[in-house]
Amino acid sequence: MSQVTVTPSSPILAQSGGEGGGAAFDQIIGISVATAIITVGLLWIAYLHRTRKITWLQTTADTAARALDRPPWVALPLVTFVGTILTAFFGFIWDVSLHIGRGRDDGPLANPAHYFILVGLFLLFITGMLAMILPRDEKPGPAAIKITRTWYVPVGGVLVAGAGLYALIGFPLDDVWHRVFGQDVTLWGPTHLMLIGGAGLSLIGVLLLDYEGRMATPGDTEQDSRLIWFLRCGTFGGLLIGLSVFQIEYDFGVEQFRLVLQPMMIAGAAAFTLVAARIVLGPFAAIVAVAVAGVVRAITALMVGPVLGAPTNVFELCLGAAVLIELLALTPLIKNRVAFGAVGGLLVATVGLWLESLWIDAVYIYPWPTSMWPEALAMAVPVGIAAGACGALLGRVLRSEGLPRPAISRTIVVATVVVIAGATANGLVATVPDKATATIALTEAAPDGGRMVDAEVRIDPPDLAGDNPAWVSILSWQGGPGLGNGFTVDRLERTGPGTYRTHEPVPVHGTWKTLLRVQDGRTMTAVPIYLPSDPGIGAEELPAVASSTRDFVPEITILQRERNFDHPSWLFGAASLVVLVCTLALITALAWGAGRISKYTQGQATTGTREDVKVT
Repeated sequence: MSQVTVTPSSPILAQSGGEGGGAAFDQIIGISVATAIITVGLLWIAYLHRTRKITWLQTTADTAARALDRPPWVALPLVTFVGTILTAFFGFIWDVSLHIGRGRDDGPLANPAHYFILVGLFLLFITGMLAMILPRDEKPGPAAIKITRTWYVPVGGVLVAGAGLYALIGFPLDDVWHRVFGQDVTLWGPTHLMLIGGAGLSLIGVLLLDYEGRMATPGDTEQDSRLIWFLRCGTFGGLLIGLSVFQIEYDFGVEQFRLVLQPMMIAGAAAFTLVAARIVLGPFAAIVAVAVAGVVRAITALMVGPVLGAPTNVFELCLGAAVLIELLALTPLIKNRVAFGAVGGLLVATVGLWLESLWIDAVYIYPWPTSMWPEALAMAVPVGIAAGACGALLGRVLRSEGLPRPAISRTIVVATVVVIAGATANGLVATVPDKATATIALTEAAPDGGRMVDAEVRIDPPDLAGDNPAWVSILSWQGGPGLGNGFTVDRLERTGPGTYRTHEPVPVHGTWKTLLRVQDGRTMTAVPIYLPSDPGIGAEELPAVASSTRDFVPEITILQRERNFDHPSWLFGAASLVVLVCTLALITALAWGAGRISKYTQGQATTGTREDVKVT
């Protein structure tokens, strides 16, 4: 029996920058200079605007205000935010796709998608700052924060700027992370979660900012036009996308964590967003929000895949969840917001997930096996209920209905964070069986730009994967432009107890990384079939031989081959804790902002809603 050792990068290589870990210093210096210039420019524009030495900024904001029927300090940031979030999201999807099809990059300026992400995140920070800079002769809403004797800023602006800053901080931290731990080629790297989490959660700040703008003129009781109502629904569609970015690896079919996490994440994002949308905007708002999210996701996928030639992703619909929320809103339960949210979350996490599974089975690489459902429901149901109740709190704030007693509101928010953390921790638990091997026999197939092979696989023990596993497949990725745009997955055909075969030839040449993957229950493991030499991390080639018997190993040692595992275990835990604290600080700030706005606007007449309900 042959053994296989997947060599991690050495600490020296990981710290040296370049290929193995971290960006080249000239790129870091370039980004730092750009950040400094933008910061100084913003401060200078703020000074000129507030001292009335320029008029173009106010003129531009006034034009946006007339178009959107919002105060200038809301209208212009809303306009910039639309471009901001679409730019960043496009860059994000393209970046993930490039990493799947071509592998790692040499730094933030070596990847064309990173420019879109950087511009988007800079604009996100600028959007929040604009909302803070523009108010000059007024107090921007009753909840505004006093900065100086005459300068007040909207809470939503502070939150959007904070979310943008949180995401931007992720870029230099990401480089530090790579220098210490090597390049973790996964969406779920801690610093990567900062980048996408800041952008996604900024949508909550935008919703609060828009609400502050409407509350700044409480005497105006006119209803929003249909166009403005639709645009507000689109904001909730953006929030649905923002909360769904955490499962993008699942959308591409290169999930590096157990499949059971996917339904939980879908349930949480859908319950929170759709409950809030239906409470705030009335009938059909949840369905319109889902439709807007679907159109944006579809256009982005088409641009990245067929147009740019990178791997194409699919995405969840959440249409069934939206219909369930709309139907539940026809019952008297809509009058009790928190109960409506909790029951709505329960429906989304049960019937909604079943409806979603029909779509998942039709278009995703990995459908949801029936064997996964007991654990999936055990995770998704509490997350759905908590997220739905939390979404109801946001809905109450944006409807001027106020929050329940502080003890209740805080308990709901804290419980939501704890439940999501607990479910995620459970989903991350994966085991690698001892003394399990795979015997792989390769048969030469017709070349397609290089060596292609068919595979016969025999797993020992034969019951390592049950009758209904999450997957037994061969993944080939990071092959660069070529077959399948550098990415292909073959879900193996079972031919007997523990024996499988491929449907199509798989590549074992060039820069392709080809491996056998098995995930069933808590078992998640892999066997490398072919790995190229990689001087950037000091790794030798693992050739694809005609017949081999190799041990199953943790997937992470193959999929994240560039990572450096040669460091004290406490160091990784401490670094992850820093990122966790930053994330909790952002969540706390959003909760504080919503609470402050609720305190100063409760009971005021709200505009733009298409449904009035006597709330209990």
